[in-house]
Amino acid sequence: MATLTASARMPKVRQKTIPWYVWCAALAVTSVTIGAHWDVSWHRSIGRDSFWTPAHMAIYACGVLAGISCGYLILKTTFTRSPEMVASSVSVFGFRGPLGAFLAAWGGIAMLTSAPFDNWWHNAYGLDVKIISPPHTLLMLGIWAVAVGALFLLVAEMNRADGALFRHMQWLLLYVSGLMLVLSMFFRMEYTWDVKLHGAGAYISVALGVPLFYAMVWYASRNRWACTWTTLLYTVFLIGLILILPLFPAQPKLGPVYQQVTQFIPPKFPLLLVVPAFALDLLWSQTVKRQAWLVALLSGPVFILTFVCVQWPFATFLMSKASENRFFGTTYHDYGTPPWSYEVLRRFWMPEHGLVLWEGLAMAMLYAAITTWMGIALGRWMQKIQR
Repeated sequence: MATLTASARMPKVRQKTIPWYVWCAALAVTSVTIGAHWDVSWHRSIGRDSFWTPAHMAIYACGVLAGISCGYLILKTTFTRSPEMVASSVSVFGFRGPLGAFLAAWGGIAMLTSAPFDNWWHNAYGLDVKIISPPHTLLMLGIWAVAVGALFLLVAEMNRADGALFRHMQWLLLYVSGLMLVLSMFFRMEYTWDVKLHGAGAYISVALGVPLFYAMVWYASRNRWACTWTTLLYTVFLIGLILILPLFPAQPKLGPVYQQVTQFIPPKFPLLLVVPAFALDLLWSQTVKRQAWLVALLSGPVFILTFVCVQWPFATFLMSKASENRFFGTTYHDYGTPPWSYEVLRRFWMPEHGLVLWEGLAMAMLYAAITTWMGIALGRWMQKIQR
């Protein structure tokens, strides 16, 4: 595994292994990533079920794991006052601990608080209401707080490490970053549905955030292939769900039922983000010492144009009969999807062409450049985090 510069590493630490609370934070992000997709599949295949579904338990296990690990870390640092732990901590309302621990602990509390609120909301306003609701908003904020807290915790540990421990932490950082990319695309699901991929809106939604995330992870991890590795994990994760979820039986419990569903419905095939990710890795490895604004101006068009070049024809393929198989999964439809919908008919929804399309893609390039610049600044700041 390649790193950019040895001089970028931070001072050494005494640990020779990855601390247990770091593993616990990574497990929390893993649990919620699996649980979130599993829960959406549950709703698409069965509908709103009992609160105590395995998918819900996987989601809320994230809050429990974050609360236990980060709460322990904060309390131990606060009351034992170990010089080494105090030196790598910040103070918040009299308590001491790493910055990431405070973020993840708050996220865990927010997630667990949203659980009874969400159950009451469904009972009061409907069994299968919209994704955006007050309890779901609190849950999403909690999930992101846990994920960002885990990322900061990992970066701080990595920046204080050296040698083999640095490399191990670097790989774990890329793993958690890949899961965060899965979560990021999960929240863009409504805008990047395969029938919407011949419109600029899908590419604008990706430009608003993904380049920022790529730049942040690339500079923070100091791995020249960081974007490619994280995107490969995103791709493999979703393909795995497409292949595994339909193996389990499911039957709708709510109506109306337009599609005869007999198994869990998997997510859509992942976007081909691995191509622009690889292109950005190549670009940034050659421009790492350049001004951030110049790198960002180059990155915006590179990201969008390489993405459109592969995703546009691939979206056409997904509308064809050739994609109707277990691997690409275009034959799976929610039980509530009408047979006359664009989804079932395999037709693009409001496709764009000509000037309208290029105006939208130009905006996507601009947004990609701006978010790249923000990501570079954030990633360079994260290289300095030790607390």
